[in-house]
Amino acid sequence: MNSSNPLIVICGATATGKSDLAIALAEKLDAQIINADSMQVYSGMDIGTAKVPLSERMGIPHHLLDIFPVNQDMTVAKYQELARREVEQLRESEIPTIIVGGTGLYIKSILDDLNFPDTDPEVRARITDEAEALGNEALHARLAILDPLAALAIPSANIRRVIRALEVIEITGQPYTSNLPREGSTRYPDAIQIGLAMDREDLGDRINKRVDQMWELGFVDEVEELINQGILEAKTAQAAIGYAQIISMKHGLMSEEEAREDTKRATRQYVRRQETWFSRDERITWLSSQSSTSMRLESALATIIKR
Repeated sequence: MNSSNPLIVICGATATGKSDLAIALAEKLDAQIINADSMQVYSGMDIGTAKVPLSERMGIPHHLLDIFPVNQDMTVAKYQELARREVEQLRESEIPTIIVGGTGLYIKSILDDLNFPDTDPEVRARITDEAEALGNEALHARLAILDPLAALAIPSANIRRVIRALEVIEITGQPYTSNLPREGSTRYPDAIQIGLAMDREDLGDRINKRVDQMWELGFVDEVEELINQGILEAKTAQAAIGYAQIISMKHGLMSEEEAREDTKRATRQYVRRQETWFSRDERITWLSSQSSTSMRLESALATIIKR
């Protein structure tokens, strides 16, 4: 690896402080940041995704933020194409690159040789009809049987991705995640992956405070504006945690307090899926997110130098 031009990944569960570490590390290395959060790619989804405001990015260029309108659906294949293009351009310019996010499949789509088969309209239509007839949970339960790892990565609320995974399984006869990392399949063998881990009890407290703060910052108003921008016209953005709950509240399906508490519950469930996903990747060097940002920065720099 060229230590002057490293490719670094900062990953881990929600609310572990990934963005803070990435910005501190980017300042130290004169690096640029590529977003690997599947919901931060959408324009206007700011409060509910904890997107770092422009004023707090310390002048560091951030790529793949706010690139998609909420009335369109980003796919993993499209993200892979865009992200790899960014990585290649930065590396050709000898700019240190930091990929940061908690969407495991997005990170793996950059680093590893994932192939995405074409769609089959007939299969897609039939599975979509089944989803409408049986409901999201039934389809997600089917996915959990056919491909448990995919079920960990894809929440039941994101029915579009559940349908896509089931479609791929039927088309190929193999699990959706069957071509996730295997020995020798890494596109960037010099990538340094750093994960942030936190005690579950402390993380639960951080999640509760984070969701409460989102409400105080105007999360409900943000969702109302996104409804005006067409978030209900596509599947992915409206299924995001918090957004789905507030949309349900707007439709009279739950109270505001129920929406807030269900957002906390769903976030805790998502964190468990994230932890399980990342724990399977032995290439990740784990740091405690309970340390201060400066201590995590020192540990991250030591990991980079060692590699």
